[in-house]
Amino acid sequence: MLLTPAELEALRGRLIVSAQAYPGEPMRTPTTMAQVAASAVIGGAAAIRVQGIADVQFTRSAVEVPVIGLWKDGHEGVFITPTARHALAVAHAGAHIVALDGTRRARPDGLSLQQTIELVHAESHALVMADCGSLEDALNAAEAGADLVGTTLAGYSGERPKTEGPDLELLAAIAAAGLSVPLVAEGRIHTPAQARAALDAGAFAVVVGTAITHPATITGWFDAALR
Repeated sequence: MLLTPAELEALRGRLIVSAQAYPGEPMRTPTTMAQVAASAVIGGAAAIRVQGIADVQFTRSAVEVPVIGLWKDGHEGVFITPTARHALAVAHAGAHIVALDGTRRARPDGLSLQQTIELVHAESHALVMADCGSLEDALNAAEAGADLVGTTLAGYSGERPKTEGPDLELLAAIAAAGLSVPLVAEGRIHTPAQARAALDAGAFAVVVGTAITHPATITGWFDAALR
């Protein structure tokens, strides 16, 4: 489904919730993730980000807000929607926005980021969110045609150290670069104060996942504090 410019603009200053569970966990079912997504929308989420083809399909049926879809294949290197095949499958599953690895690293299918984005645009109505790890990634992704850029891979692609919270320095640097596409803050945003700080650093919208939708991790935080 086509996301209109007005619908994209409606995400400005808003919260996007990532509803994902790891393989082997009790919540790792498309039905459960769709229910979690619907609950997040009740709480104020303006969009939802989910992983997996079935999760995209179930979530599209469960919510009326934009759905950002991705397909993780592997655990290292380029594994977030790594190829054009993955990206098109996510788009055809119904994602309004396809999130994919937006770094400058080589992609498994040999295509460039620009070629992948062009295929998604040509063969679907989906927009593309490039998950970046550095300022250089963000600049390259915007030039390659990405509709949004995110800081999802900051601290994970080898170009920047992994900060304890969100990489506010990177956010500010990308914002200062004056990209023509929305900048989405994502990664290690665990408190409302950090989410606000990310917005103040120049983010267009803020993605929060673990701190809202991953009970095992949240429980671990409390358990560790008590111990």
